[in-house]
Amino acid sequence: MAEILEYWLARAILALLEFTPLPVANALGRACASLLDLAVPRLRRTALRNLELAGFEQRDRIVDGVFDSIGRLLVAFARFPRLSRANIDQWIRCEGLEHFEEAKRRGRGILFLTAHLGNWELSAFAHGLMTEPMNIVVRSLDNRRIDALVEARRRLCGNRVIEKWDSARHILRALSRNEAVGILVDQNVQPHEGVFVNFFGAPACAGSAFAKIAARSGAAVIPGFALWMREEKRYVLRFYPPLEMTGDGAADTQRLHSLIEDVIREYPDQWLWIHRRWKTRPPGEPPIY
Repeated sequence: MAEILEYWLARAILALLEFTPLPVANALGRACASLLDLAVPRLRRTALRNLELAGFEQRDRIVDGVFDSIGRLLVAFARFPRLSRANIDQWIRCEGLEHFEEAKRRGRGILFLTAHLGNWELSAFAHGLMTEPMNIVVRSLDNRRIDALVEARRRLCGNRVIEKWDSARHILRALSRNEAVGILVDQNVQPHEGVFVNFFGAPACAGSAFAKIAARSGAAVIPGFALWMREEKRYVLRFYPPLEMTGDGAADTQRLHSLIEDVIREYPDQWLWIHRRWKTRPPGEPPIY
């Protein structure tokens, strides 16, 4: 019963954000994010602890920005059925597309390195409309009805979904067809899944599968993020120059996360600080949360 109620609440929120005038939807999106902030206070506590660990000042202001960013993401996601090649530029523009085009000419596939920064849902959706459909690696949501709803919207632009639990062979197959695969790599993992990297000056356990797949496939590794531009009132899908992989899994994973850290420092209020990123600790270290 709880699963069903959650599903219909999610559908109602999406419908409200999709069909109301955009200024109203934006206000409602901010309200939804504010309600989340109030209803689940541990999220703000986690964000403040993370920002303290990372050495940021004005932490409450940054966390307010995080929830504003979540509100914008909700509105854009709700509007996916209305987005097309004809109007996508009203929501997002592209920078650095030449890096993707050159990688396509190489013919060995593209691994998009991305994170929970800006609007990761819109970045993949817009790529499918502006260039060609891509593959996105996701973890299924606990509520299977909501998961099906979310997946259906992600596929509207032609994108293909790869389940995280069964991802490696599907990723390699997609790369062998010279397709693009987008992977979010900034979440906490268990020690058997990765290596510890220096992230904002503290050890964070990071998945090493991305670096291993990149080395094995020879695919181009292109960092890409959909970042909110306040002056333009729209996002920019920014592709960075490809990163060369050395084949050293630990060193490459550190380089990937160092780049993500640099971009987060530019846009600190657009990263998902509410995630317990430093939950897994090196042996002998006390818990952070």
